[in-house]
Amino acid sequence: MNSRLEAAAVLAVLVALAHSYLGERYILMRLFRRDDLPRLFGSSVFTQRTMRFAWHLTSVAWLGFAALLVALASPGGAPTGVQTRIIAITFALSGLVAFVGARGRHLSWVFFFAIAALAWWA
Repeated sequence: MNSRLEAAAVLAVLVALAHSYLGERYILMRLFRRDDLPRLFGSSVFTQRTMRFAWHLTSVAWLGFAALLVALASPGGAPTGVQTRIIAITFALSGLVAFVGARGRHLSWVFFFAIAALAWWA
């Protein structure tokens, strides 16, 4: 195992967790208290949901990178198939976060799931 890649993976996980937790607590919550958020589709609720899932998508991506780093840290590195599966799972999780977070109204989930399916079947 490559200890430097493992350390990088641990740091990526910690950054992802800190980003989601601290961003939710200190940035998003404060933004959502404002009265001047754009009103998309008739209210600011869609705006808030979009901002929230977009914020957390960054953390999902970083967790995916951490998984790739762990796979690459193994002796001989990870085969292409393993790397592709990790990418597919990361995009599937991104699609799930987007779908649930925006209750299906933000159509990014369609593209995330399509990318996941194509990567999985490749």
